[in-house]
Amino acid sequence: MLNDLKRFTPEDQLAQLRRGAAQILSEEELLAKLRLGRPLNVKLGVDPTAPDIHLGFTVALQKLRQFQDFGHQAVLIIGDFTAMIGDPSGRSATRPQLSHDKVMNNARTFQEQAFKILDKGRTRTVFNGEWLEVMTFEDIIKLTARVTLQQILQREDFKTRVEQGAPVRLHEIMYPLIQGWDSVQVKADVEIGGTDQLFNILVGRELQREEGLPQQVALMMPLLEGLDGVQKMSKSLGNYVGVSEPPAEMFGKLMSISDVLMARYYELLLGKEMPQEIHPMDAKKGLAREIVARYHSAEAAQGALEDFNTRFSKRDLAQAELVELSLEGIERDLLSVAEAGYKALGVTRTRGDIRRLIQQGSVQINGEKFLDPKVAPEWKRGDVLRLDKTHAVRVRV
Repeated sequence: MLNDLKRFTPEDQLAQLRRGAAQILSEEELLAKLRLGRPLNVKLGVDPTAPDIHLGFTVALQKLRQFQDFGHQAVLIIGDFTAMIGDPSGRSATRPQLSHDKVMNNARTFQEQAFKILDKGRTRTVFNGEWLEVMTFEDIIKLTARVTLQQILQREDFKTRVEQGAPVRLHEIMYPLIQGWDSVQVKADVEIGGTDQLFNILVGRELQREEGLPQQVALMMPLLEGLDGVQKMSKSLGNYVGVSEPPAEMFGKLMSISDVLMARYYELLLGKEMPQEIHPMDAKKGLAREIVARYHSAEAAQGALEDFNTRFSKRDLAQAELVELSLEGIERDLLSVAEAGYKALGVTRTRGDIRRLIQQGSVQINGEKFLDPKVAPEWKRGDVLRLDKTHAVRVRV
């Protein structure tokens, strides 16, 4: 690792580390740490509340990998303890609590996927239950004495919930303290997190100061918007792309994003600018192909591209393998069926968006356009419902 550090000056490292970052608190502190000439402990904490990673989380993982490539020590904290509480950051309601068995099952698949990005041999993986489970009630009282209720309620998400009369559970208030205590335990020099983690990371800095340790630098990464282009990528919102999804499904989802969002995905997921000299459709295919190749293989990416071209670019939908949509329990008007089609594909679209697509002629049945959202066609088994340029389903009556 020391040899890796000698290959890059602290100034070169800082210049590259700031790329793609939303905020660094502070760049001066980070540069001073980089000048120490030793591998830094760079912390990224994750709560395995679900078994799969989506592309939004890979933004932070890739920044951690960048530190590894410079010769620093990656510290991946698996929150087997904190996941049972549930991070309240950005939440408008209390998260459901998970059992420890469920968390540990999630942790196993989470690590498998994380090491598609991180260098496993240069990653220190620890579970925060190692130190949190052995704390006595006296230890907890002493820890809670480090902060005031007023400080905790400065968090925007807590403040909003209190103003709206929504409950804030006491265990949620503990979360920032527990995450901060992780930083004390691993002696973090840097902590990476999404912008919604700033409060928690600053609590870690304060606890380190009180323990007489050097304070960690907060390196905040942007939150990646989901397929809808509005809200952050989230499984609960259904606007995500999972890194373990089948290649064709991953490719198809990425082809559904807007041109504006495509430029952001290039920046945050591939670390480069979107090519301007080629057609936007070709740029989007390039984006989807690179991402599929990263998490599967070059061969899988080529196959996904060919499958996409068959299904959409060549308009050969009749022979293509499509998700089947059962009309059982669904209103038979075009708007309702199209809405059900998007849900079957795991794609978020509002009824207003779908109505506009129909009126613009994007929605077709067996190649025929229907411009009235209220029309109720005589659906037949095997009908191909094309929802837009990149999505289609096959009807099962």
